[in-house]
Amino acid sequence: MRKTTQLLLFVSMLFVSAFTMAQERITGKVTDGQAPLTAASITVKGTADSVTANTDGMFTVTTDKTSGELVVSFIGFDSKVIPFTITPGQTLDVGTIALTENAEELEAIVIVGRGVIDLEQDRRTPVAVSNISQREIKLKSGQNDFTEVMKNTPSIYVASQAGGFGDTQMYVRGFDQTNTAFLLNGQPINGMEDGNMYWSNWSGMTDVANSVQVQRGLGSSKLAISSVGGTVNIVTKATEMRRGGFAQSMIGNDDYQKTTVGYSTGLMENGFGVSTMLTKWSGDGYNRGTFGEGYNYFISLGYKANEKHLFNFLLFGAPQWHDQNFTKSISDYLKYGRKYNNNYGFLDGDYLTERRNYYHKPVLNLNWDFDINEAMELSTVLYASFGRGGGTGNWGNGRVRTDDDHIDFNAIRDNNMMLPGRIGTVSRNDGEKAYAIRNSVNNHAWYGVISNFNHEINDEFSYNVGLDVRNYKGTHYREISNLLGLSGFEVTDNVQYPNGYVVTETYSPNPWSAFTNDPAANQKVNYDYEERITYGGVFGQAEYATDDFSVFVQGAVSTQSHIRWDYFQYTAAEEESETVNNEGFNIKGGASYNIAEGHTVFANAGYYSRQPYHDNIYLNYGNDVNPLTENEKITGLEAGYRFRSAYFNADLNAYRTSWKDRVTTNTNVADDGTELFYNNTGVSQLHQGIELEFMAKPLSVLDVKGFLSLGNWEYDDNVYKRVFDENQNLVADGEYQLNGNDVIGEVVEEVDGGKVGGGAQTTFGLGAVYRVAKGLSIDADWRNYDNLYSTAVVKDNVELPSYDLVDAGVTYTMNFVKSSLTFRVNIYNVFDEVYLSQLSTADAVEEGSVTYKGVNVSNRGYFGNGRTWNFSMRYNF
Repeated sequence: MRKTTQLLLFVSMLFVSAFTMAQERITGKVTDGQAPLTAASITVKGTADSVTANTDGMFTVTTDKTSGELVVSFIGFDSKVIPFTITPGQTLDVGTIALTENAEELEAIVIVGRGVIDLEQDRRTPVAVSNISQREIKLKSGQNDFTEVMKNTPSIYVASQAGGFGDTQMYVRGFDQTNTAFLLNGQPINGMEDGNMYWSNWSGMTDVANSVQVQRGLGSSKLAISSVGGTVNIVTKATEMRRGGFAQSMIGNDDYQKTTVGYSTGLMENGFGVSTMLTKWSGDGYNRGTFGEGYNYFISLGYKANEKHLFNFLLFGAPQWHDQNFTKSISDYLKYGRKYNNNYGFLDGDYLTERRNYYHKPVLNLNWDFDINEAMELSTVLYASFGRGGGTGNWGNGRVRTDDDHIDFNAIRDNNMMLPGRIGTVSRNDGEKAYAIRNSVNNHAWYGVISNFNHEINDEFSYNVGLDVRNYKGTHYREISNLLGLSGFEVTDNVQYPNGYVVTETYSPNPWSAFTNDPAANQKVNYDYEERITYGGVFGQAEYATDDFSVFVQGAVSTQSHIRWDYFQYTAAEEESETVNNEGFNIKGGASYNIAEGHTVFANAGYYSRQPYHDNIYLNYGNDVNPLTENEKITGLEAGYRFRSAYFNADLNAYRTSWKDRVTTNTNVADDGTELFYNNTGVSQLHQGIELEFMAKPLSVLDVKGFLSLGNWEYDDNVYKRVFDENQNLVADGEYQLNGNDVIGEVVEEVDGGKVGGGAQTTFGLGAVYRVAKGLSIDADWRNYDNLYSTAVVKDNVELPSYDLVDAGVTYTMNFVKSSLTFRVNIYNVFDEVYLSQLSTADAVEEGSVTYKGVNVSNRGYFGNGRTWNFSMRYNF
């Protein structure tokens, strides 16, 4: 009954427009003379009636005027004024409007590295793609992680929001984010060691993103990368052409606060332009003990040297810290509440957490666009990033818990102070257990260059070739953060210090001080190693396209070099590992055919031989090379149908992705609180499915969009599984228990035919925006998730209960002569749905099992967030 009521309320929001008065319609298409101008602005002069063009340049604007002028504009182009007269009750088609590039404006500084950013519209052969506009990002993201802006698109699933600020995980067609390529203005930003994305490092992305394009499957990326799930292109703001600025303030649930200011000089007489932005945010987090605080800064300096050379320098960073929540058993949540978190406690009445993530990762890039002539263009991006920070955890075996299962820091300190000399060791007898909080430091320095040459030989044929070079050095060690009453902690397992040493120095888990923390070798615990990864690749693409037919082929080859230095487990003479070199390649191609006006069919195919990640090359976190590691083999096939009209757009895609010799890692928490890492080698998967996405404008004041994804994702071979503890040691059989069962350190696991978990295999949703009056609009999005399984790599996987979510928002804008004031309210999970968003174990229901919605309560995972909200005010000037 409750779901029926929710659905009726949601549908009523979509069709409030039944009371709207009829208006006149004007349709058309905006181009640059050849290609569509996506997001071009179309306004009825003297009114607030305004729209933006879609990805094909098509637009429909409604107005109560029967005559007047249309103003069509796009940054970097001369505006055009189109007079119109409409016969009442009829639709006026003004045809194709071609805008002319304005040489006086800073066009290429607005879209930086335009030849490197791989957007779908740069190629006429379609792929499975969804676009998220700047307006949607700005209005709907709120205090959520950047991944949340993509949740209303097909085959996307976002989980682990309950972990803390920035700890979400995103799945595309069932593949996790280590196997989806994320590009920032064409620059790859996945981790070089493991391919992962740590969204806390990118907490400012929602403030600086100008647009996002999600390319599922093969995509249109030209780089020497082989993404399996897809490619997410994030195009940031750059130096803006016109002078102006803004100030925004936001508040939200659980004491969330955020303030953002930005200003742009616009194009100055000397050809320079500067845009800046600064953000400060803080919040308590939805779950208990998930506090967070951070800053975002953004500086963009653009320069137009002449008609051929355009430059843009960008600096972006998001220093932050946030406390973390890990998976818990369902029974614990039922006992202590859905916001339960046992990673913190109190010391003399003051809050203290055992688990805090802290990081600061400045990103710099320099973009150069060189228009050689009308047919040739060279785009180059030089980039660098310097990551500093890590995460905290327990060190030693002296953890004490209170009766309500929180950490008893008072008892821990008192026990520490009773040890002989107040010196702790990792292994004492039962009466002399020591405990400290450590920092696991993960620093890196990453440099790279991407260059792409594009040549349009004629109207039908074009090609491009490019270079992708990267150099990465990672540094990893552990240091002590809080001794909790100890005078020091003894270290006896550092091979390079056979007589041992006592660690006495402590280092704050702070993203700012992380840049200056530099402990001596004899002030580190557990491990101390570095690695260097050198990557080089070349890529190319050729496309032949006529008005009705197109065909393309892409290819890339790359080589990687890996080396490791371990200063803890090996003597100085043996600390350097063997250098490992491996090669990879990919090739893909496709074709499309325009059946009739607005109707296109297409098909794409590709094969990848992808090198393994660095963390899978060396065995057991040591210098020994893993003999089981080999290139992953991916075969992708997809076909689709695309329909475009003035009032309705639809995309239907079918895909089949076979992935062999994959290596995966997932985590669990043992019964004693130790985090365990499950490494699965030789994984083979088959993902198949269909996707539908549509956008419609049934009324002049109503926009409707929807999506549907039906997938079948299964393992089709067995795997070799190894389990490591959080100290990177291979677990001995029975050393740890998980839900009362012994954990086996190494085993061949039978998983053939089992369901792949993590992302929901069936999803569908519906959304709408209704413009109530001038400046006032409401919007709502409804999503359903089904066929969702645990992330455990097992044959008999556990299915989570299906669930529905509804988000809603209201926007009101007051326009003044040269400024505007916008108010926005977002409510997420409007009906406060209680649901499991992710499980990491697969305990079956057996006789006598206690269950929750049909799931054994011994399973570990996360409940999703309940109802949350935010309210913001933004002043533009």
